[in-house]
Amino acid sequence: MEYDGERPEENAPAWMEDKHSVFFRDPKKVVTNMLANPDFNGSMDYAALQEFDANQSQRFKNFMSGNWAWEQSNKIAVDPTTHGSTFVPVILGSDKTTVSVATGQTDYYPLYLSIGNVHNHVRRARRNAVALIGFLAIPKSKQEYADDVQFRKFRRRLFHSSLSHILSSLKDGMTTPVLSRCADGHFRKIIYGLGPYIADYPEQVLLASVVQNWCAKCTANSEELDKDQSARPRSHAQTANLMSEPDITLEDLWVGWGIVGDVDPFTMDFPRADIHELLAPDLLHQIIKGTFKDHLVTWVTNYINLKFSKRQAKKVLDDIDKRISVAPPFIGLRRFPQGRGFKQWTGDDSKALMKVYLPAISGYVPGNMVKALRAFLDFCYLARRNIHTTETITQMEEALAQFHKYCEIFQSTGACPKGFQLPRQHSLKHYVDLIKSFGAPNGLCSSITESKHIVAVKEPWRRSSRFKALGQMLMINQRNDKLAAARVDFEARGMLKELQVDSPNDTESDDESELTRSDLQAVDDNDTVSAPGGASGNSHGIARDGAIDIPTQRAFVDMAVKIQPSYPRSLDALAAHVRMPLRELTTEFLEEKLRLDQPGSSPSKVTLSSRLKVHVHHSLACTFFAPSDPCGSGGMHREFIRATSSWWDGPARYDCALIPTEDAHSSGVGRFDIARVKLLFSFKYNDVLYPCALVHWYGRVFNEPEETTGLWIVEEQSFPDERPFLEVVHIERIYRAAHLIPVFDCEDPVPEDLTFDQTLSHYKSFYLNKYVDGHMFESLNTL
Repeated sequence: MEYDGERPEENAPAWMEDKHSVFFRDPKKVVTNMLANPDFNGSMDYAALQEFDANQSQRFKNFMSGNWAWEQSNKIAVDPTTHGSTFVPVILGSDKTTVSVATGQTDYYPLYLSIGNVHNHVRRARRNAVALIGFLAIPKSKQEYADDVQFRKFRRRLFHSSLSHILSSLKDGMTTPVLSRCADGHFRKIIYGLGPYIADYPEQVLLASVVQNWCAKCTANSEELDKDQSARPRSHAQTANLMSEPDITLEDLWVGWGIVGDVDPFTMDFPRADIHELLAPDLLHQIIKGTFKDHLVTWVTNYINLKFSKRQAKKVLDDIDKRISVAPPFIGLRRFPQGRGFKQWTGDDSKALMKVYLPAISGYVPGNMVKALRAFLDFCYLARRNIHTTETITQMEEALAQFHKYCEIFQSTGACPKGFQLPRQHSLKHYVDLIKSFGAPNGLCSSITESKHIVAVKEPWRRSSRFKALGQMLMINQRNDKLAAARVDFEARGMLKELQVDSPNDTESDDESELTRSDLQAVDDNDTVSAPGGASGNSHGIARDGAIDIPTQRAFVDMAVKIQPSYPRSLDALAAHVRMPLRELTTEFLEEKLRLDQPGSSPSKVTLSSRLKVHVHHSLACTFFAPSDPCGSGGMHREFIRATSSWWDGPARYDCALIPTEDAHSSGVGRFDIARVKLLFSFKYNDVLYPCALVHWYGRVFNEPEETTGLWIVEEQSFPDERPFLEVVHIERIYRAAHLIPVFDCEDPVPEDLTFDQTLSHYKSFYLNKYVDGHMFESLNTL
C-alpha cells in the first residue's frame, strides 16, 4: 500500500513515496478452521443465550451470554434468508510490540483474531482460540513530518484501509449464510459479524477516529470527562448526522466533538458494525497499568513527597519498599526484592504490586486515600470475575461510587492538582454496560493479545537471523500452526495416548515400597484425589502461573509423591526432630477421623505402635476451578502449599492455608479458618493411608474487617500457657493456600535485615490478603 493523495510538485516528503507491505492470512479460512477445531468441542456456544439464576438475576459469563450477541442474532433472524443461522462474531485485537531496542527500535504490529463462540477461559488458556492473521504496516517519517497533518491522516487511512482489505473475505458471509463444519462435527449455516476489538486507549482513538484525550465510546468533553452529564454514546449515525449539517466544519468536529472527520473507520465498510460499540473493555491497560500504576501509585508517591521533608519522604518510601519486599511468598506472587522502585514496568509487575500495595502504604497516607485505593481494588477484582450477576454489577457500581468519592483527597492534598480528566480512568464508567453487552471482561482483555505476542512475534524473532526477519517469522508461525492442527487431528483420531512414566525422582527404595503411587492417589473413595500424578508431577501440563490443562471437575488435593529421605521414619523420632507433640496430636486426629468415618459406632481408643512408619513430604497441590486466574482450557488452576526446611536450597518455607469451617451458614471469611502448615506427612493405619498436615491455627482478632483497608486481621492462636495451638488435619480438609501480610507500624519501620522468609515469625498480627488473586477475592469477598 502507498500514499495516493496530492503530492507537492517539488521536494515531496519521502513518506509519500514509500511503499508499505501488509502481510495477512485469509481470515475466513482461519475462522473456518477455528470453528471446526474438535479441541473446542463442549467449550463453544452456537447460539446467543440469556442465562438467569434462581432469583431471576441475569448472569453474564461467556461472550455469547451478553446482550450484544442476542441483539445481533435478532437482527439476523429478521431476514428470511439468514433466519436460523449460527452467528459467529469475529473478535479482533492489535497492539504494537517491540522485540529489540539494542539493535534499533524494531517494532511489529500484529493483528489477532478469535471468535466469540469460544468460551472465555479457553480463549485465555493460550490455546489455538486466538490466531495471528496479519502484520500491519508501521509508517515512519523524519522528525519534521512527525506531527504533519497530512502524514497523520495518511497513517490513519493506511490503518483503516488495511483492516478493511484484510477482512474483505468475510463480507459476503455477513449477509449470505455459509455452510461450515463445527467443533461437534455437525455442519451449520454460519453468518459472520464483526465483534469487539481488543485495543489499548491510543489504538482505540485511532480505531474510532477520535481525537486524543477524548473518550472513544461517549461524547464526554475532554476537559471534564467524569463530570460531563450531557455525554451520550457515540455512533456512526451520530457522526454522519453531524457531518451532514451544512455549517459544521472539520475543525468544529475536532474541537467540539473530538471527531476526526476526514477518516472513516473501517467498520463503515461492513454490515451491522459500529466501532464505537465494539471497543472492548481492557482490564490490563485501562485498570491495572493505567488507573492503578500510572495514576494511583504515582499520586501516593506525590503525596508523600509533599507531606514530608525531602529526606523524610525518602525514608518513608524506603520503608514502603521494604514492606513490599518482605511480603511472604505465594504462588504466582512476583517478588520485589528492592520494592517498587524500578523503571521498566510490565503488566505482571503491576498485577503483583496490586496484591501487596494496600497494607504497605497503610499508616503513611490519610485514611481516605487508603479507602480510595481499596474501592478501586474492589472494582478491579470484581471486574475480573468470571461470572457477573445483578449483585456483582451492583457491587461494582457501589465500589466505583466510593472510589470517586474518596479520590477527591488526591486533588485536595495537591497529589493530583489538575484533576482526573484521564481517559483510561474515565473508561471505568463504561464497564457495567460493557459487561452487559459482552459478558465477563476477562475474555476480552488485552492480556490475551499480550501473551500471544510471545509465541507469535518475540520467540519467532529470536529464532530468526535478524536479516529480513519478518519473512522468517511468518514461516515459523505457519509451521507452528500446522503442527498444532496436526496435534488436534491426531488427538481426535485417538492416535495420541499419554504414556505414564515415573521420573527418577519418584522412584522409591525398598524400605519405602509400602507407600505406592496408587496409595497416594487414592486417599479415600470420595474423589478427593481424582487426577493421575502427584503434586510433583507434570502430566497435565502445569504452567508456572498455576494453569493446569485438565477437564473441569471437582476440586481435589494431592500430596507430593516424592518422599523426603532426610527425616526420621518413626513417629516419635520425627516428633523429636521437628520438636512437636506428634504422637498426641496424631492420636487425637485418628480417633476423630475414625469417629466421623464410622457414625453410630462407639468411639474407639487408638494406640499407635512405636514401629509406625511415617513419611514426610514437602508440598501438596490444591486443584480447583478458577477461570478468573491463569487456567487451562477447562478453567482449572493448581497451586502448591509448601512445608519445607529449605526451599530452592534457601530458607525454610511454611505456607498458610484456608480450611473450611463446619458452619454451613457462614459466608465470606466466616466460611474459613486460617492455619499455617508446619509439617506434611503420611502414614498407614489398619492398611489405610492417611496424608496429613500439622497446622498452627490463626484466629480473627475482631468480628469485622479493619475499617480503612477492609481486610481481616488475624493472629496466631496459643493456649493460656503460651503453647501454640497445633492440630493434625487430613489434607482433604484444606481448601487452598492463604496469604498473610503483616500489620505494619509506622513507628517501628521494617528492620533492614528482615527477609521475606522471616516475616510470618517476626510479626504477630496479619492482614488476610483477599487481593492475592481473583479466586481468593471471590472466596473472601463480603461486600
